[in-house]
Amino acid sequence: MGGLGVATDTREAASALRWWLESGVDGAIQEHPRNWFESKAGPAAADERQPGEGEPLPDTLQAFQQWLSTSPGAPLASARSKPVLPRGEPSAQVMLISEPPTRDELASGLPIGGDAAELMERMLAAIGMAGQAYSANLSCFHSPGARLSPRQLEECASAARKHIALARPKRLLLLGDVPSRALLGKPLIEARGHVHKVEGVRTVATFHPRQLLKRPSDKRLAWQDLLLLTEEGP
Repeated sequence: MGGLGVATDTREAASALRWWLESGVDGAIQEHPRNWFESKAGPAAADERQPGEGEPLPDTLQAFQQWLSTSPGAPLASARSKPVLPRGEPSAQVMLISEPPTRDELASGLPIGGDAAELMERMLAAIGMAGQAYSANLSCFHSPGARLSPRQLEECASAARKHIALARPKRLLLLGDVPSRALLGKPLIEARGHVHKVEGVRTVATFHPRQLLKRPSDKRLAWQDLLLLTEEGP
């Protein structure tokens, strides 16, 4: 569905072209071809402990997803809030980790909802990864009010590392400031523009598509981050 050497349908091509134009890209993506989908070594084993509970986390992706939706020990778990569960297949070309869901995303049941979801698809199409993402939130539950505490960030990060290890993506894209702080220990403004490793997976942080809708001028920076994500190398 749109990778190198794979036929791209008209709709996907139009979506990618629209993203390129919005990002100010008016020339070739790069001078030399690259193998975006070269197999990499799998991620290292994740922390086996449940955040704040001392109990082992599930050791299969299906069981882990069930734990996220039902366990009171899941990050930011709330009996009053319906969880937003991950979408996509394991071992995907890229795993997206977004900020905790907004009220609109709770209503839609999607990790990224509304116009932001459409923009995210155009971004993925522009790098040949349309339909090839495993998408999840840092926490499945809405977090109203104040910024997450250091303890909450660490609980989210511990669960996310296990999630990444079980999902086994080839690339990891952190969307927004909160995932960057949790998994990289630094704000987005410091983390973006660099390659990181999380559980052995090549990782890049960039703006959440919600932010890009509010500040279209940041789309050029986001495009640079997407190219960094797809580069070969460790």
